[in-house]
Amino acid sequence: MRIDKFLWFTRFAGSRGLAQDWVSAGHIRLNGRRIERCSAGVKMGDVLVLPMRSRVTVIEILAIPARRGPATEAQTCYRVLEIPDQSPPAHAPA
Repeated sequence: MRIDKFLWFTRFAGSRGLAQDWVSAGHIRLNGRRIERCSAGVKMGDVLVLPMRSRVTVIEILAIPARRGPATEAQTCYRVLEIPDQSPPAHAPA
């Protein structure tokens, strides 16, 4: 499935056009590689790095959606991967 269509189906982008703009800007990584083509394909097991407004979200694709359904259906198609906190602990010396 095309990456722009996946982002729209899973509700990360509000429209397919916005998904295409987001991908074309080069802000998304697929399996560690920067993606700039909307036609780049995604499959189960791929890892996407998505820069959101206030954070970076890393997801693993669990299933390819057949349609743009409700949010609960879309959320079953991916798993959010945890990123260890990169900031030093508050009690650590500087």
